[in-house]
Amino acid sequence: MTLLSSQLLIFSAVLRRAPPTSTILFPWNKPTTNHTVRFLCSPILPAVRLDQRFVVPATAEDLLYNAGATVGVLGGGYALVRVFDELTRRNIIHQGLSRKLVHILSGLLFLVSWPIFSNSPKARYFAAFVPLVNCLRLLVNGLSLASDEGLIKSVTREGDPLELLRGPLYYVLILMLCALVFWRESPIGVVSLAMMCGGDGIADIIGRRYGSMKIPYNQKKSWAGSISMLVFGFLVSIGMLYYYSVLGHVQLDWASTVPRVAFISFVATLVESLPITKVVDDNISVPLATMAVSFFTFHH
Repeated sequence: MTLLSSQLLIFSAVLRRAPPTSTILFPWNKPTTNHTVRFLCSPILPAVRLDQRFVVPATAEDLLYNAGATVGVLGGGYALVRVFDELTRRNIIHQGLSRKLVHILSGLLFLVSWPIFSNSPKARYFAAFVPLVNCLRLLVNGLSLASDEGLIKSVTREGDPLELLRGPLYYVLILMLCALVFWRESPIGVVSLAMMCGGDGIADIIGRRYGSMKIPYNQKKSWAGSISMLVFGFLVSIGMLYYYSVLGHVQLDWASTVPRVAFISFVATLVESLPITKVVDDNISVPLATMAVSFFTFHH
């Protein structure tokens, strides 16, 4: 045996006998029953229990998580409005179409974001904070205390700041109401927002483009718009209910749920077609009628 090979043999033997370089237990390792950090070089020091000194309280962790989710949803909503503001500014899409797309997408994205929040009973208040911020923005700009031209162009018909205090304001108030009252456990809030955002929003787009045939009792509404509201409101409602059922927030008997949602969609479409817009805005009449009918159908 050569001198070099004998040295290598001795070195490998030392390595086999050497203790591990560290016995610090991390959460992703398989922990033993002794949750301590052992200091190999200083055996006289007492062991430090990680679970007593470095664990964040569950309430604080939940608070931080929901606060982060709120910031994320707020950022997404702000980005959505800015995108359509830029598209309108560049004349890529018309202001009226931009307004309706914001109407459709902002509410549906808010509804889709609810499962992001934790299972804490207080999570709904964090979610409701998102439309509350938008409510304050509408009030500030509608009362001309500030001027956000991008916001005004994106959500108003004529570019008048006072319009922010009507339909758009009612819209965010309904978002807050559904989040606080119904939340994820009830299909009522889900269907109400689906009809207001998906049904009513698409009805306006289709009605303006293909609405030559008017409804006899309301010449401002068309058959094309009402039929599209019925169809898309129903489809969006079913899609959102399926989304929440897959995530385990609601349990539904689909054999009875589908005809119920079809009936709710029909009533909401009928209410939207009535000549009452000057008295009650669609962003109030449609969701409130949907809530009332949904409460009756899903509880009987």
